[in-house]
Amino acid sequence: MPEEVVVSNFIHDIIDKELAEGYNTEVHTRFPPEPNGYLHIGSAKAIWINASTAEKYNGKFNLRYDDTNPAREDDEYVQSILRDIRWLGYEPTGGIFYGSDYFEKCYEFAEKLIIDGKAYVDDLTREEMQEYRGTDAGKPSRPSPYRDRTPEENLDLFRRMKAGEFEDGSKTLRAKIDLASPNMNMRDPAIYRIKRATHHRQGDKWCIYPLYDFAHPIQDALEGITYSCCSIEFANHRPLYDWVVENVGFVHPRPHQYEFARLNVTYTVMSKRYLRELVEKGIVDGWDDPRMPTLSGMRRRGYTPSSIIEFVKTAGVSKADSLVAVELLEHCIRDELNYSATRRMAVIDPVKVVITNYPEDKTEYFEIANNVNDPEAGSRKVEFSRELYIEREDFAAVPPPKFFRLKPEGEVRLMGGYIVKCQDFDIDENGNVTEIRVTADLETGNGNPVDGRKVKGTIHWVSAKSAIEADVRMYDRLFTEANMVTLPEGKEYNDYLNPDSVKEFKNAKLEAALADAGENERFQFVRTGYFIRDSKDANCWNSIVPLKESKTK
Repeated sequence: MPEEVVVSNFIHDIIDKELAEGYNTEVHTRFPPEPNGYLHIGSAKAIWINASTAEKYNGKFNLRYDDTNPAREDDEYVQSILRDIRWLGYEPTGGIFYGSDYFEKCYEFAEKLIIDGKAYVDDLTREEMQEYRGTDAGKPSRPSPYRDRTPEENLDLFRRMKAGEFEDGSKTLRAKIDLASPNMNMRDPAIYRIKRATHHRQGDKWCIYPLYDFAHPIQDALEGITYSCCSIEFANHRPLYDWVVENVGFVHPRPHQYEFARLNVTYTVMSKRYLRELVEKGIVDGWDDPRMPTLSGMRRRGYTPSSIIEFVKTAGVSKADSLVAVELLEHCIRDELNYSATRRMAVIDPVKVVITNYPEDKTEYFEIANNVNDPEAGSRKVEFSRELYIEREDFAAVPPPKFFRLKPEGEVRLMGGYIVKCQDFDIDENGNVTEIRVTADLETGNGNPVDGRKVKGTIHWVSAKSAIEADVRMYDRLFTEANMVTLPEGKEYNDYLNPDSVKEFKNAKLEAALADAGENERFQFVRTGYFIRDSKDANCWNSIVPLKESKTK
């Protein structure tokens, strides 16, 4: 079996130190996804970091839906998130929560900041606010004309915002911090906005909603989170996180934020906005399209939870952004299935072969191993008959040099069975081979030729008498560009869509034993790759990964 990979984890180093010093006495983590889309493989890294950390230290792991923006959120995504987390093998041991559960507390804390003179209601538009705040490139900020409103006036306006007296976007509650700060997040950030939208849990109860940077630290503190682990793009938000926790009145132990590098993978986009566009524009057939990097798509493709976790573990936990090769992900699933997947014969693009010296009414069975890497997997009996199917690419009418498969007057071994020699073949008006006629070395059986001649090629086959028909989808990468994180100027993600990301083969011929395959059972189609029955179409098989990486990639 594959060896377990051990990698360093700077977050665990911090926890070990703080527990030893008594700064914290327990480990409590959380995963806070926004329910506005399906989780992807980048989410798997965050889930693994938070869930496995809590597990290592006998702590608690919370799932908290960050549902503070009702416009894009939906219960469909809520259900899919929990399903994906459990599919990965983790359970929210600390509980399942919703950011909307804390709307009342967030509102109370916002009023406290107003009363303390640390928040004010601003009438600037979003564009005006951005202009007043200046830039991190050196343009200084200017105070809003409304910054010096009295606490009494601000409290009245904020309550009227809550009551629905003002139009969307007409007023905003801002924290009063430091307009001279080099960190743009500290230049009086917005913490509440007016937004009329029906919430998936709260309905139309609220028309004002807290922004993430205000709500998130409060939620962490209320839940007793000790280690708030998030991706590196939130590093500049950490001072605001600490400011909110301190100024709304939480005392030690306070939660603290730690950042890790995002998981970027070659030939892949992780942006929910782009993934949603792929779905909404019909470029893919849903969030669970097997070409998508979503966990539901990878599940339908045939990836296992263990292979995904092995991938994120091997990619490691660091603070430095990097681009991880998708080949590592493919290696993880290939390495696992090499030991666990049962072997079966399947002919994806079939052409008929007739063994002219084999009796028409005869049927025999060859004993073939289920997995050469696992002796305990046993063997099976595979039907052999006069008419067979082989892969079209395993025959060449005009063979190139060093072609060791079937060719005119050439010999090849049928896997587990006889050696056959090509006599002749038929071609249709389009130049396609329609039937190949061969003779079999029946004396030799499935052993070596009695006269000592060498036969270099071995090909797989399926008996025409017992073959089952199915559709097979061969998947390639959705994008042609490796670095989808930093695209050239003027280019968009859809400029690199791969037109050959999926190829469908109708009426492939499969070994009869595959008729009884389970929904989540994975197989190696010998000489081709690893496959799983599609969860939406029982008559279709999806390619998981080839047997080995193509040299062209």
